[in-house]
Amino acid sequence: MANGQWYPPEWPERIRALAEGRLTPVTPKRAATVMLLKDTGGATAVHMLRRRASMAFAGGAYAYPGGGVDPRDDDRQIRWTGPTRAWWASRLGVDETSAQAIVCAAVRETYEEAGVLLAGATPDTVVGDTTGDDWEADRAALVSRDVSFAEFLGRRGLVLRSDLLGAWTRWITPEFEPRRYDTWFFVAALPEGQRTRNASTEADRTVWISPGDAADAYDKGDLLMMPPTIATLRQLRSYATADEALAAAPGRDLAPVLAQARLEDGELVLTWPGHDEFTKHIPNGGAPA
Repeated sequence: MANGQWYPPEWPERIRALAEGRLTPVTPKRAATVMLLKDTGGATAVHMLRRRASMAFAGGAYAYPGGGVDPRDDDRQIRWTGPTRAWWASRLGVDETSAQAIVCAAVRETYEEAGVLLAGATPDTVVGDTTGDDWEADRAALVSRDVSFAEFLGRRGLVLRSDLLGAWTRWITPEFEPRRYDTWFFVAALPEGQRTRNASTEADRTVWISPGDAADAYDKGDLLMMPPTIATLRQLRSYATADEALAAAPGRDLAPVLAQARLEDGELVLTWPGHDEFTKHIPNGGAPA
């Protein structure tokens, strides 16, 4: 039975074009995504959304809240608690201003797409319910990019809780894709008093599901996912609680995972280093196997 690996029909031709020098890779944009976790009676659940089938990128696939970095969050001073910007720069493999923007993107996208905000009025608090009209107006302004996340935090007098995030892994969209992202994946626990909702215009469904159940549904072909999504679900299933996953995050390898395509014995072979399950063999002129 086929699994739920997202594999666009145009990939074989684009891979061939790249291998033959007919395609120039686009520069990936910086992005962040958050695996939001909560404990549910002896098990951990992760918040996932299903991208609308009409979306140009990964339509119909299950994913986590996430999106691109806003350059306006690079160097504006914001109230910040948790590991320093220098610590995050070292952890993420970037400079300090980029580290701030990436962490801001992770927190912003979780708020934009799930209604959950990892920030508080003081360094040791988190805001409560964010479903009021005034909060929704601010969230809409963030979605439309009328304000930056740094500006939003300043207006609200909020402290960004970087201590509530753990950097988990980093994946870069394959070079043959027309839309490319250099994405840092984070883990975070759902703050007490907050609740998720489908606040994204890009999703038609959201679920709380255990990583094991989600992975099993993928294996059966019931849930469509991109390689980094199912890879992270398989990694998360070994942690019994959200705190366990967060505690494990600082020790995880953040070397970027980038798909590679090579010509071998008359066929193209597509691989993701360290993730053999996603390997595809593409005969010349044929469909992938």
